[in-house]
Amino acid sequence: MDAIEATEALAALSQITRLETFRLLVRHEPDGLPAGEVARRLGVPQNTMSAHLAVLARAGLATSVRHSRSIIYRADLDRLRELTLFLVTDCCGGKSELCAPLIAALTPCCLPEKAMS
Repeated sequence: MDAIEATEALAALSQITRLETFRLLVRHEPDGLPAGEVARRLGVPQNTMSAHLAVLARAGLATSVRHSRSIIYRADLDRLRELTLFLVTDCCGGKSELCAPLIAALTPCCLPEKAMS
């Protein structure tokens, strides 16, 4: 990921409805959600949600696939990983002890449920 791509992704997430949409899609990985269900859960008109989903897709943060009459949207976790790595690469001037709290804070959310209990 380069600076232009990162800026586009961050710009897409800088609007509250799109940020909430992306977070909702992340919570529903790997199955995704139909566009209408995303709109319903967030209380946004479907035509407005379509525009927000299009912005996220152009930024590479969401993907879609047609399933019968529905369009299922998913968060692109690879793109999220790329964005996160872009933001923290060269973190703290190579002093790993300064980045350790950041890594420790991210790790529990990504552990399988069995590992957390």
